[in-house]
Amino acid sequence: MDTKAFKRALQHSENYHRRGFGHKEEIATQLHSEYQSGLIQKIRDNNYTLNRGDVTIRLAEAFGFCWGVERAVAMAYETRKHFPSEKIWITNEIIHNPSVNQRLQEMQVGFISMEAGQKDFSVVDSGDVVILPAFGASVQEMQLLSDKGCKIVDTTCPWVSKVWNTVEKHKKVDCTSIIHGKYKHEETVATSSFAGKYLIVLNLQEAEYVADYILNGGSKEEFITKFSKACSEGFNPDTDLEKVGIANQTTMLKGETEHIGKLFERTMMKKYDPTELNQHFQSFNTICDATQERQDAMLELVEEKLDFMVVIGGFNSSNTAHLQEISEERKIPSYHVDSVERILSENRIEHRQLNGNIEISDKWLPDGNIIVGITSGASTPDKVVEDVINKIFELKQAAAII
Repeated sequence: MDTKAFKRALQHSENYHRRGFGHKEEIATQLHSEYQSGLIQKIRDNNYTLNRGDVTIRLAEAFGFCWGVERAVAMAYETRKHFPSEKIWITNEIIHNPSVNQRLQEMQVGFISMEAGQKDFSVVDSGDVVILPAFGASVQEMQLLSDKGCKIVDTTCPWVSKVWNTVEKHKKVDCTSIIHGKYKHEETVATSSFAGKYLIVLNLQEAEYVADYILNGGSKEEFITKFSKACSEGFNPDTDLEKVGIANQTTMLKGETEHIGKLFERTMMKKYDPTELNQHFQSFNTICDATQERQDAMLELVEEKLDFMVVIGGFNSSNTAHLQEISEERKIPSYHVDSVERILSENRIEHRQLNGNIEISDKWLPDGNIIVGITSGASTPDKVVEDVINKIFELKQAAAII
């Protein structure tokens, strides 16, 4: 399938919408009241610091809603206003935040369900409105919806679209796209659907395994088994790794993506003559600015003296998990929560660990004066951050009275 030609044709269709519907000002007022926070603005204005009693809050200098997320949520709200009576569906969560997705359900936006590992589009009829989320949708899903005659509202983040353009360039020169990402993540699923030959590596360790295979060979059967769910159909490591290009899931750790790119650049220079590098290796910067800014701000924050970190964001949010990873690497106790409801009491908190497990920890809130680091993922509204901060203040105050 010529994915580039299909996308171009879709974008010229009268059923395709990517620029909103002219209700931006009305929607802005609604979004501000539902998601913004006066307290968070006050902390920003006070050098990202707030003291109350024996609690000092230190807020990362870049956190929360990014431009792409704000745009996606605003377009979803505009869509409901523009089509007040039509059936509206969304192919996945609009963003990885439970409160925002719950709000859309309250606005009668239906979410496509999964049946036996596949999305069930049988509920969608011709003329229905279907929103593509900020992470994008696979080209196969877009084609199915186009063939059904749906009105498509595309909220895909431009940074994600930039990665799609990169893998299209790889495909044009018969280059295998090595995608740094999680093969199950909807963004990576969408990106790989635009690629020709592709291989998805989760981390530097997997990338090093691939680089070693390029240089030294190995068991083809073992390679295929290891990446059976993370490569294009019919992938052959003996022939499909002669020309590689780097792409990434935009929410991965910036430093790791850069290391992986450098690793494959060095690998191809060793395998082939350095003068032939451009024939065997391609690299374009597809690291999202917002992801980079939030990670950089977190790296600065963990250099301070903190008693613990609270990282706020959806439990299925990749960029939020990577923020927590930075804290864990510095041996700073950290708690990843998706809402204030996870804070059960001054002695108990329910949180997500880096390995994905949800656990309840006891005695998480120390006695006496404490300095708490706070950050949030790119899909987290300021209002959710405010609720968490206020809960910490409330619990510490109550503990002091007791």
